[in-house]
Amino acid sequence: MPPFVALRQAAAVQCPLPQEIAPVSHYSGPLLTQPIAEALQAAHDAGAGEWTGSLDLGRSNGNASLETDIWQWRGQRYPYPHKLKDRTIYVWDGEEFAPVSRYSGSLIKLVPTEWGAPTFEIDGIKMLPTSKESPFEDARRKVALIDPRGKVVFDTCGGLGYFAACCLEAGAAHIHSLEKNADVLWLRTLNPWSPDPDAPANGGRLQLSHADVSQAIAQVTDASVDALLHDPPRFGIAGELYSQVFYEQLARVLRRGGRLFHYTGSPNKLTSGRDVPREVEKRLEKAGFKAQLALDGVLATRR
Repeated sequence: MPPFVALRQAAAVQCPLPQEIAPVSHYSGPLLTQPIAEALQAAHDAGAGEWTGSLDLGRSNGNASLETDIWQWRGQRYPYPHKLKDRTIYVWDGEEFAPVSRYSGSLIKLVPTEWGAPTFEIDGIKMLPTSKESPFEDARRKVALIDPRGKVVFDTCGGLGYFAACCLEAGAAHIHSLEKNADVLWLRTLNPWSPDPDAPANGGRLQLSHADVSQAIAQVTDASVDALLHDPPRFGIAGELYSQVFYEQLARVLRRGGRLFHYTGSPNKLTSGRDVPREVEKRLEKAGFKAQLALDGVLATRR
């Protein structure tokens, strides 16, 4: 059955695209950063029997029991970590605290922020804005533009899942999120801010697929989604996701009156020689949208 045919009738029915993600347990152990590890060690050195703080990147606060050679959290025992690097998140791999990074052609890394919710980098390039606010709050403001409550939402480039999480929070009926990069999907299983499709609290409303949207979108039924979120990599990396052909596909799958938010960022025209947001606006208009610049992207409505 093509995607979204049944979703238009009952949002609980799921119609997978290729390579739909099999259920994967999300990590529930502690996540350490350099400041958290130093705080644990300082409390131990001061003779405290307990430390209170967050071991899940600010999602919650809890208590860790401090003993001579180990500390305990949620009934599990861990060694005090050796010196940790700055701008790095560490996960317990069963033997030691290991950095949340992986190299498979590109170096991908989960990176802490002052806001709690992490960003990620690919070959040192930060993939989410974090200089002025939390990347999660940034996603929340953008998601609000498409007003997802009660809607079927198509999330083209899922990343860490912050758009999807904000859609769930706002009461979307169903979100189908695609992500091309397998390493990004791995980061999602370790990031407590990334939504778990299998979490009971999400009620089966989030469907996550490992797929390249530039190809998979051809299988999506005409006018089968109520709203679109498009957060592609920058133009120089994924030019096909800024093409007229792709925008015509977005127009095809979105019902009339449906909204699209397209993140473009704000590339410097003096250095890039291009006004990418304006180019996107014009192409979307040609594809059948009424478009305007909004936040750091383009908001468009299907005519």
